[in-house]
Amino acid sequence: MARLFWVGIAIGLVFCNWVDGFVGYEQYHFNETELSLLEAHEASLSYEGTDPLLVGLTLIEDAAAKGAVCLDGTLPGYHLHRGYGSGADSWLINLEGGGWCNNIRTCVYRKKTRRGSSAFMEKEIAFTGILSNKAEENPDFFNWNRVKLRYCDGASFAGDGEDQTAELQFRGQRIWAAAMEDLTSKGMRLANQALLSGCSAGGLATIIHCDEFRSLFPSSTKVKCLSDAGLFLDSIDVSGGHTLRNLYSGVVGLQGAQKNLPQICTNHLDPTSCFFPQNLIASVKTPLFILNAAYDSWQIQSSLAPPSADPHGYWHECRLNHAKCTSSQIQFLQGFRNHMLHAIKDFSRSNGNGLFINSCFAHCQTERQDTWFADNSPVIRDKAIALAVGDWYFDRAGVKAIDCPYPCDNTCHHLVFK
Repeated sequence: MARLFWVGIAIGLVFCNWVDGFVGYEQYHFNETELSLLEAHEASLSYEGTDPLLVGLTLIEDAAAKGAVCLDGTLPGYHLHRGYGSGADSWLINLEGGGWCNNIRTCVYRKKTRRGSSAFMEKEIAFTGILSNKAEENPDFFNWNRVKLRYCDGASFAGDGEDQTAELQFRGQRIWAAAMEDLTSKGMRLANQALLSGCSAGGLATIIHCDEFRSLFPSSTKVKCLSDAGLFLDSIDVSGGHTLRNLYSGVVGLQGAQKNLPQICTNHLDPTSCFFPQNLIASVKTPLFILNAAYDSWQIQSSLAPPSADPHGYWHECRLNHAKCTSSQIQFLQGFRNHMLHAIKDFSRSNGNGLFINSCFAHCQTERQDTWFADNSPVIRDKAIALAVGDWYFDRAGVKAIDCPYPCDNTCHHLVFK
């Protein structure tokens, strides 16, 4: 079946994509030199023949007065599609992902893209997957008020600072607050149920802000959070270094995120450690669902085996296509999966939390229709992601789904890069 792609272009990273004829595989061209700093994949996919819902951009007009602006000083924004019927008083807030900027150079570059300025944002975007308005594509949330909050700060909505010389505003926390205030005034305060979700850097932001989101509502409101591909691990890369820790140290230090990270963590760990979800998730009080590929494509390419950690290119083929990994490389990646399972051990003990860790080479599975809910979607024990999330949110069943190790799962939609 032919497919149409709506591809989120990470900062400076352009994909040229097509389906290669094998079910479950998507391929992308990309600029590898940028990969260690940038989002490798943020896409939503819709089947041909189904017109996706296009939702317009709303700028938050009073945000500037609160200093809640994008990197370049422009207004932040979101896309809102109103709910109806049984979903009229239910709200789903989706935090956009798109990497981070960790120094002046990368933030100056970013402010000239849609990840740093609303001047470059699309005026309308497709709502697919968990944002779809069709019951057959999104059975539990199709008629909710659904919001995509755009990401233009580069620190997972957590920074608060500025660099006047470089004309950079690091105002992610203020953007988050201004957006919540604006949406509250547009009816969210009346919600009887709410879900905060996000993918990748937005998945990390969901974990950081989950309890804060809960505090916006009365205790009678059902509030939960869903982090998709946001479980970034403090892992050792293939050279024995700490690529992602170094990146996060720059993000937290440059953007002044320390004061906005959960105090229960910063009271006993350094600020950079508190930007890693593994040190946050067990102390989140609000019910949280973690959806992650055990072999997260972004983390393999940008944290575990980036070119900077692999100067001789030993990992070059493997990082682009798991089928070309040697047995020793697969063994290394199995170690990464084991690290992930260890990181969620305490978290999984809470009855209110949910898990879906599938053994796929993927990244972000809620916003793409083919991975969220379709005839051939990834499953664990015959349950698709959309149904697992719905069962957990509505308390129809407890969901703690952990896949067997690669290569046992033949339902994956693996990402293959060229």
